[in-house]
Amino acid sequence: MAERFGGKFSPENARRDDAGGPGPATRRSTGRANVLFFVPFLYAATAFRGEPRVMLLGLLACGFLLLAAWLTHEGIKAQDAYDLRKVARRPAIPRKIFAAVALGVGLGVGGMISQQGVLYPLLFAIAGAVLHLGAFGLDPLADKGMEGVDTFQVDRVAKAVTEAENLLAGMKDAILRAQDRALETRVEKFSGIARNLFRSVENDPGDLTAARKYLSVYLMGARDATVKFADAYAQGRDAKIRSDYEALLSDLETTFAERTQSMLSGSHTDLDVEIQVLRDRLKLET
Repeated sequence: MAERFGGKFSPENARRDDAGGPGPATRRSTGRANVLFFVPFLYAATAFRGEPRVMLLGLLACGFLLLAAWLTHEGIKAQDAYDLRKVARRPAIPRKIFAAVALGVGLGVGGMISQQGVLYPLLFAIAGAVLHLGAFGLDPLADKGMEGVDTFQVDRVAKAVTEAENLLAGMKDAILRAQDRALETRVEKFSGIARNLFRSVENDPGDLTAARKYLSVYLMGARDATVKFADAYAQGRDAKIRSDYEALLSDLETTFAERTQSMLSGSHTDLDVEIQVLRDRLKLET
């Protein structure tokens, strides 16, 4: 069966990037961070082939380097979330800076395996920390777009968006069980459309209570429907079930896009009616 081209410069890929998905720069940074997870095991392998001193130093180096890799990965994720928003607090923990320190300590401890003095291990540590900061940069160190903004309201919006992102993550995890690449792409597209609404709520949290309720009902219903669909479809690959689920996704995409436009234009009316209609629809679908 023919498959639509979806390369780096295809229109569909561009739309996914614009809708809030990770762009090429993000993927490259994450790829570099993933490489860091392989390096520590070189020291672990060395540890079990030497005397007790070598074993101890090798395991310590492995531990610090694994910590550095994990902190780097989490730091990149935190910066992506920060860059995506017009209004954002700086990360509470500067993960990439801590990762650079952990990497330097790990390389310094590892250098002590073959060096008796402290000069070369110290140089290894300094070089490793500097190169890490050069490769991955610093964490955001200041809040963004917070001048004259009610910080309490910003925190409420951030909490609502985090809850919504968790529901999207559950939806994406569930659709993997269906083992259908086309549906995974549809869910990814829906996630991008939903994130457009997140951004409009962040930029104008005027009716946050209603918007939060709207997001919660929609995304919780979408996630629950996806879970039940994936379980049923994985058993029998029923074409009708698949068609019904795609129709539900299409309706949700359209509704989210319309609600985003309404909120951008300052209209927050009829949310309660929409929520009740959605509840009724999702009861039938699930």
